[in-house]
Amino acid sequence: MSKSYFDTDNNGHKPFELPGARPHYNPDRPGQVEHIFLDLSLDIPKKSYQGSCSIRLLPIRNGIDRLTLDAVNLNIESVQVDDVPQNFDYDGEQLSIKLSETTQIGKRLLIAIAYSVEKPQRGIYFIQPDKHYPNKPTQVWTQGEDEDSRFWFPCFDYPGQLSTSEIRVRVPNPLVAISNGELIDTTEDGDCKIYHWLQQQVHPTYLMTLAVGDFAEIQDEWKGKPVTYYVEKGREEDAKRSMGKTPRMIEFLSQKYGYPYPFPKYAQVCVDDFIFGGMENTSTTLLTDRCLLDERAALDNRNTESLVVHELAHQWFGDLVVIKHWSHAWIKEGMASYSEVMWTEQEYSLEEAAYYRFLEARRYISEDSSRYRRPMVTHVYREAIELYDRHIYEKGSCVYHMIRAQLGDELFWQAIQTFVQDNAHKTVETIDLLRAIEKATGHNLLFLFDQYVYRGGHPDFKVAYSWDGDAKLAKITVTQTQAAEGNNSSKDLFDLKIPIGFGYTQQEGRSEELGVKNNSKLTTPNSQLKVFVVRINEREQSFYFPLENKPQYISFDVENNYLKTVALEYPIAELKAQLESDPNPISRIYAAEALTKKGGLEATKALSASLKNDPLWGVRVEVAKQLAKINLDQAFDGLVLGLKDKNAYVRRSVVEALAQIKTAESYKVVRGLLQKGDPSYYVEATASRVIGAIASANLEEKPKEDKVLKQLKGILEEKAGWNEVVRSGAIAGLAKFKTSEAALNLLLEYTKIGVPQPLRLATIRALGKISVGQSPVNLERILEKLAELAKETFFLTQVAVAAALGQMETPKAVGILRSLAEQTADGRVRRNAEEEISRVQKNIGSEKTLRQLREDFDQLKQQNQELRSRLENLEAKSK
Repeated sequence: MSKSYFDTDNNGHKPFELPGARPHYNPDRPGQVEHIFLDLSLDIPKKSYQGSCSIRLLPIRNGIDRLTLDAVNLNIESVQVDDVPQNFDYDGEQLSIKLSETTQIGKRLLIAIAYSVEKPQRGIYFIQPDKHYPNKPTQVWTQGEDEDSRFWFPCFDYPGQLSTSEIRVRVPNPLVAISNGELIDTTEDGDCKIYHWLQQQVHPTYLMTLAVGDFAEIQDEWKGKPVTYYVEKGREEDAKRSMGKTPRMIEFLSQKYGYPYPFPKYAQVCVDDFIFGGMENTSTTLLTDRCLLDERAALDNRNTESLVVHELAHQWFGDLVVIKHWSHAWIKEGMASYSEVMWTEQEYSLEEAAYYRFLEARRYISEDSSRYRRPMVTHVYREAIELYDRHIYEKGSCVYHMIRAQLGDELFWQAIQTFVQDNAHKTVETIDLLRAIEKATGHNLLFLFDQYVYRGGHPDFKVAYSWDGDAKLAKITVTQTQAAEGNNSSKDLFDLKIPIGFGYTQQEGRSEELGVKNNSKLTTPNSQLKVFVVRINEREQSFYFPLENKPQYISFDVENNYLKTVALEYPIAELKAQLESDPNPISRIYAAEALTKKGGLEATKALSASLKNDPLWGVRVEVAKQLAKINLDQAFDGLVLGLKDKNAYVRRSVVEALAQIKTAESYKVVRGLLQKGDPSYYVEATASRVIGAIASANLEEKPKEDKVLKQLKGILEEKAGWNEVVRSGAIAGLAKFKTSEAALNLLLEYTKIGVPQPLRLATIRALGKISVGQSPVNLERILEKLAELAKETFFLTQVAVAAALGQMETPKAVGILRSLAEQTADGRVRRNAEEEISRVQKNIGSEKTLRQLREDFDQLKQQNQELRSRLENLEAKSK
């Protein structure tokens, strides 16, 4: 067949399915797994362990004579069923047990497998100090999602099988072992201790976990249930700062989901070198230790809070209600991501939650436009882990929000609670969510799922407005630009009912005259909206609205509940009024984007005022980005004032924006900021990166390159600290000097083993960036370094190497990427490497000529900007 099993015409988007993708289905079930018991003894120095796995199985059918279990690279020593030795075949991936007696319905089997494992590739990870990293803690932890449990114990490894589980493990003192459920026994055994954990509620194999380390244990509680945080000793304060809201979150989600937290305890264990942000193992979430915040990091880092609530939400969505197949993972990942939005609403404000959702939508839209477009539910892939992308997390969150907007708050929570209560301790598919919604509310939302879940994409709206003063009519023309022109039957069209609001600001003194019939109105202290709902279902439609007075601004999709992109084509006066007065922060951001496209002094002044005055920091962050796109000197003046903003996120955005304005003035400002410092790590890191971007550009008054390199080198020598954020910024700054051998030599120093992990990873990525301007000899040095790094087995190193190679413009990068794709044990690395190969092939194309043109163009743009700024000033004066 051609590139895809199904006709998912991606209209210009790359397909999700890579060569070799095929449909995946759950295997036939021989019976119900009732219980899994692991009894293990760890030998940590040798990165090995031995023990047994016992599985109690209740057969569904008579006459089964062979059982097939998933088991990768395990040493299988013996297999018994009900104490009778059995013959078995093992090919390194599957364990096939030939039953001496065939199965009988209702007659349980107890399968006992004795096995051992040496230096496992994945599934279970041994972390310990070595000569390069003498301060690393000694830890062992597991990671099962998607199908990695088979790497550490034999099992039926797919999410459709739910069973209870138990883990007994022998570890050397003083280490502790934490696992699912409750600790039912501990026994001293010489200089070792045996921990015995029992999980009495059913769950899938991918959620079985073990974490071992010399942890500090911080105890909290929720309604008498233990809530525990395990972290490296010495980081107790960071643990409270980072996870201390957990009991309140448990209370919040128990109420929202209509189901009290279902497990006997909730533990969060922060581990070293974790390959994800967090993993929601039943009752025992593992988190990366990089999420632990110190006081300064907490100024402008809410990622940890979001991570904590995300993994906690999974205890219901994912652990209590389990997906039956990976293709439905959006149900759990979408809700866990939407719970971040809900918590933001609860803890901060409705406006901040709207902005949070806007950022989620943007991350999904970026993947959709630059990586691939896919339906949220698909079972065609090479490996299930490929599904864990922006489509199931961020788009999933937006879909839950659209369901909420469609049903209203009361019915939405009724539906969600019905879904959780009806499916507790069971497996679900997408259809079960639709059924719960219909059961609880009577609403059939299949139309929404057909448009957003079962097919890829979203609407791209262009909205134009004009006012006819004689007829007192507002005309709105809406175009769905994602569909081909002249095609109204297109399967790319969306059919949605969208509210359009006409805004009146109070100072106009007109609000009391508004006659509002058969539609609603929304008021805020300084603004009132008259709202009409229209059905948008064609490529281009015009609507006419009779209004008593000309509106000051127009709000498309009032409250911005739909996942979409929007380009506003309104006159400048309406856009300014919207930026100033629209009660919804997302509408204000859309207005800022549209004003930027208009350019000119009037737009610049409006954006500068908004950067100073908008009540929501998120809007100020976005306005700063927009201001930098206007090529006028006045835009720079407006931006610089934003450096005084009390909010660190805004200062960070302003510094970031200055990278676009490559002038001697912007250089001075950023240099000053770096010398003075900032309370926020991230502002300092951004400034370190940006100073490289400005100083390496073609400026007339070029700062001395060695002066900036010296400054960045100083940061690298002095600013070691929390997660290496600041030093990683300096590395990114160095990478901007694409023709500098001195910068390259410094970078190569920081790729050495022994450099702190986060800094080393940032430097590996930076090698790709700096490579594009280096001499042939230096390019060879970079390629040699990356080829050597590609041989390391650590997942995050491989991801960084692939990202670096993907930025290069030489065919030699393709060879290294190919061998990385062939040799890696990880499906995500393989996919990344293959996607980066096509990026390199694209880069090789016409890069050299393009770059020369771009540099000439930048110089012209610079001269042009100065002229235009003078002109605008003269015009303003003559008025």
